[in-house]
Amino acid sequence: MIDIPKDKKIILTDGVCNLCNGIVLKIIKYDMRNTFLFANLQSEAGKELTKYLGIDTKKIDAIILYEPGVSYEIKSNAALKIMDDFGGFWKLTFVLRVFPVSFRDVIYDIIAKNRYKWFGKKESCMMPTPEMKAKFLS
Repeated sequence: MIDIPKDKKIILTDGVCNLCNGIVLKIIKYDMRNTFLFANLQSEAGKELTKYLGIDTKKIDAIILYEPGVSYEIKSNAALKIMDDFGGFWKLTFVLRVFPVSFRDVIYDIIAKNRYKWFGKKESCMMPTPEMKAKFLS
């Protein structure tokens, strides 16, 4: 198993998705407390983590938030928990929790299903800059 610091949360995303890469860059920008580390689902670290968690990425093609020793979340729950950690006005996203998870995940799934068509796809996973490299599991 990958050595993950206990004080970090891991975000797994689709490394070839332009939307996902844009979201990762935004999370890095708003992660003032340096809470998150990242792995692409296609990477060795991503494959090892999803296997460890028992997640079949052929069935669950979604963002995954893993809190070592605590739990993991997928889809809209993962997105909302990530935004909660930003603090400030991002805490207002709690109002989205009035909607049932099943409803939020339907919206999430529509976006996820069309993400390549709407936002494009890269040939390979994003290569982090030297400054960002410490934020990614290898």
